[in-house]
Amino acid sequence: MELDPDDIFKDDEDDPDSEFYQQRESSKEFVVYLVDASPKMFSSTCPSEDGKEETHFHIAISCIAQSLKTQIINRSYDEVAICFFNTREKKNLQDLNGAFVFNVAEREYLDRPTARLIKDFDCIEESFTKDIGSQYGIVSGSRENSLYNALWIAQALLRKGSAKTADKRILLFTNEDDPFGSIKGVAKADMTRTTLQRAKDAQDLGISIELLPLSQPDEEFNVSLFYSDLIGLEGDELAQFMPSAGQKLQDMKDQLRKRMFTKRIVRRITLSIANGLSIELNTYALIRPTLPGAITWLDSVSNRPLKTERSFICADTGALMQEPAKRYQPYKNDNIMLSVEELSEIKRVSTGHLHLLGFKPLSCLKDYHNLRPSTFIFPSDKEVIGSTCIFIALLRSMVNLKRFAVAFYGSSSRPQLVALVAQDEIISAGGQVEPPGMHMIYLPYSDDVRHVEEIHSDTNAGAPRATDEQIKKAAALIKRIDLKDFSVFQFANPGLQRHYAVLQALALDEDDMPEINDETLPDEEGMARPGVVKAVEEFKLSVYGENYDEESDMGSGKASDASKKRKTAAENAAKESANYNWPDLADNGQLKDLTVTELRYYLTAHNLPVTGKKEVLISRILTHLGK
Repeated sequence: MELDPDDIFKDDEDDPDSEFYQQRESSKEFVVYLVDASPKMFSSTCPSEDGKEETHFHIAISCIAQSLKTQIINRSYDEVAICFFNTREKKNLQDLNGAFVFNVAEREYLDRPTARLIKDFDCIEESFTKDIGSQYGIVSGSRENSLYNALWIAQALLRKGSAKTADKRILLFTNEDDPFGSIKGVAKADMTRTTLQRAKDAQDLGISIELLPLSQPDEEFNVSLFYSDLIGLEGDELAQFMPSAGQKLQDMKDQLRKRMFTKRIVRRITLSIANGLSIELNTYALIRPTLPGAITWLDSVSNRPLKTERSFICADTGALMQEPAKRYQPYKNDNIMLSVEELSEIKRVSTGHLHLLGFKPLSCLKDYHNLRPSTFIFPSDKEVIGSTCIFIALLRSMVNLKRFAVAFYGSSSRPQLVALVAQDEIISAGGQVEPPGMHMIYLPYSDDVRHVEEIHSDTNAGAPRATDEQIKKAAALIKRIDLKDFSVFQFANPGLQRHYAVLQALALDEDDMPEINDETLPDEEGMARPGVVKAVEEFKLSVYGENYDEESDMGSGKASDASKKRKTAAENAAKESANYNWPDLADNGQLKDLTVTELRYYLTAHNLPVTGKKEVLISRILTHLGK
């Protein structure tokens, strides 16, 4: 199955390996929050972290509010809707009783979260009793079923979009484990049956239903009474549900301001094996660097995004060029004219998919061959039936023979060789630890590999070597300050945290700037422990001796050529930076008029990173200035 897209040459943001392309090609997520607003949600309380009693309704509202704020940062093009059930007032397209869809002006019921939606939702508790009201929607002697109505409304809202391109979810908050407990006999059985059938209809349409139960301090939520059938729990899943649900609720409350690359399909590609045999694969981005969002220029009057257009003007006549410009290549005193189509054909390297070349022993793959984060690939039978069977056979053979596959991955911007490393499934007592699949590692070209040269200042003397005693003391020090169970996910980027906190405060008109906890600062309390202090002193003693004076050594040490160059560059940057009124430029929005070199004067003078595009440099300067 050979695919050859016509638009093989795209802009940078259309590069399949770029962050912009990955985000646009990934599926959207449509979420409907269903919140139980019965009187029980307002009367039941549980202690918070600061010891105060909070109602279950307040916990649900705060979780959703925090989730909405984080969602704007994570994936601003996902869409949400909020629906309360067991309410006095009704507001929904179906005009059903006991259900109220919360919304703000200039926004559809299911739409992207906006600053106004978040701001009004934060204050909903103050006006909820007056404007919406709370009442039991399922009572004895009445055929009204507010839970059924809420599921119907949520299903109708999630008709938007296709299940192939969007993940559709319903998140249900409640503390009532038996919604039909007040009803007896045939009426209860009938309402239970119709509600479960409504949930099954939604699930058959590709909508997943997730329950976030709120337990009381003296009574745990009994999911087996009703909701286990509604969300399809049985066996071990039923026993593990409550702990996992509690963790999910805690995660919603404690979400950080960070861009998250959720495990969604990044791109669908084809692997050509041999003799016309091809299989379909899905690719997933496991880890990517997190960057602030790109700056969008707005019109100063209408506040709408600006669109950049480019026109070519004839140098001789000054007229606008109507036909597309042609390019030429000088050759032997003659200009060879080339059209855009001809250039595209010349530069076409491959079709943009994987072509298997062969196999190599795993011992041939070195650590330094991994230039950038790998991509995880997994088979799919959506377009090419049988892809999974062929992929499994290939995976097992590679694992058994300890080989990795070498393939050619042709993209429009950078065609290159890749290594496909098989990963077998790992299962522990708690479930699956590692999924089966392959990691696509991007291999370097020959000139990307640099051999390290050992250069010593004194060629006659040998390189200094540590003694056994020094090595022993260094090992003891490392053991003392070793980070147990370290993970990069334990630490949030403080620069990004502040960046998004400032954006949130500006968008929501918040008076107080949220305090950002910099988790990357040294643990002074931990470093002051007697065991650590003793290990540090013993290491210094073994290396420098008893009569070592740290301050005098720092003052008399000779600076290297590299440090002298850095110092000179910093001094020059400080002089150039002093010629600009940076706060005034920032306030008037004139930083965009400066060149990248001028912007780097400020960054170098203040010991800030100078890498990144112009928008990133401007954002870094504004953050440093506190703007």
